[in-house]
Amino acid sequence: MAIDIETNLPGADLQAETQREGARTWYGQMTRSQRNAFWSCKLGYILDAMDTQFLSFVIPTLIAAWGITRGDAGLIGTVTLLTSAVGGWLAGVMSDRIGRVRTLQITIVWFAFFTLLCAFAQNFGQLLWARGLMGLGFGGEWTAGAVLIGEVIRAKDRGKAVGIVQAGWAIGWGLSTLLFTLVFSLVPPEYAWRVLFAIGIAPAPFVIWIRRFVEEPEVHQRQQAAQAAGDAERASFLDIFRGDIAWTTIRASVLATGVQGGYYAITTWLPTYLKTERGLSVIGTGAYLGVVIVGSYCGYLAGAWLSDRLGRRRAFMLFAVASVIIATVYTQLALDNVLMLALGFPLGFCASGIFSGMGAFLTELYPTRIRGSGQGFCYNFGRAVGATFPFLIGHVSQGMSLGHAIGLFAAAAYGVVILAALTLPETQGRALTE
Repeated sequence: MAIDIETNLPGADLQAETQREGARTWYGQMTRSQRNAFWSCKLGYILDAMDTQFLSFVIPTLIAAWGITRGDAGLIGTVTLLTSAVGGWLAGVMSDRIGRVRTLQITIVWFAFFTLLCAFAQNFGQLLWARGLMGLGFGGEWTAGAVLIGEVIRAKDRGKAVGIVQAGWAIGWGLSTLLFTLVFSLVPPEYAWRVLFAIGIAPAPFVIWIRRFVEEPEVHQRQQAAQAAGDAERASFLDIFRGDIAWTTIRASVLATGVQGGYYAITTWLPTYLKTERGLSVIGTGAYLGVVIVGSYCGYLAGAWLSDRLGRRRAFMLFAVASVIIATVYTQLALDNVLMLALGFPLGFCASGIFSGMGAFLTELYPTRIRGSGQGFCYNFGRAVGATFPFLIGHVSQGMSLGHAIGLFAAAAYGVVILAALTLPETQGRALTE
């Protein structure tokens, strides 16, 4: 929703109000309702990331306890991402039908419950099913939250606000790292992984706060009212594949594929790479990941600012080039541990900074009546294809080093980002249409 506080202020009053607005930050210019939406999306994303990242930490323990291969472990990650792609698309369709806020509540409860269920898995098959079902909510939460925050923030600040919400992923990743280090230091490994998953129920009570304090975006309310009155056509999720919008959907889906494929290629296997090929302990792995996560959070913030400053397309290409360079150096060169620790910061910075403009960009590509469907499909199509990367890396690494496999797939993914960004329109500052 674009808020124009200058409207209807005559003469000197208009000038004075404009000066006061300029003296305040974009956050200070938001209403209480907008701030509630901002924090609900950010906190939801933090908790989503925390639950999702638990798997990457327990892979070495599961390999040792159940005798599964790296390919099997990669399959769990891939299935989670594939089902999250389905969940994200479904959540997009639901958000156009039943509202952004209600969909956000449903998805948070869903992923929290099935993360808890993972703690009770007795074998590989049961964990595969539990994580697959958890993925439906994990993917859906991003879609509902991204559409919600994209619609409540005015156009000139949308990139910053959505990017800072996206930065919640790094905080959630950091929480999962701290919990992993704490739990695995205090509890025997054969039980520690279950404790970690059991903590995943924590996000569920947050839904009560969302239900009480977060309202639907005005632009969506107006669209729903117009449809109810017969003044606007009711949308079908198939509309994103019709007419000129179909070409937009294809290109945006390819962009999302590259962004997420590169990220999952690096982050899914990074703890295992540090522990098995670099020989780091639990504490050492946590310390190295801590540097990566700090870099990740700073990257999200920088990407949010650059998305509004340079435009969406230029920011995507800049981060893609930087990600290829740093991922290649980190995984392909023989570095000492001190240098690897230092390079963890730019690795996290580049791999995460590229995400900051994604939510705002997809929000601006579609009209309100199909915004959830379009955003949900494109982002999650990319997630579905990118989800194959952990599985493929797990198998390829049986014939080459894990580091080389990670670097190879990351470079291919970010090359796709550059090609897709060159073909898409710039949407910076675009007003949302109904």
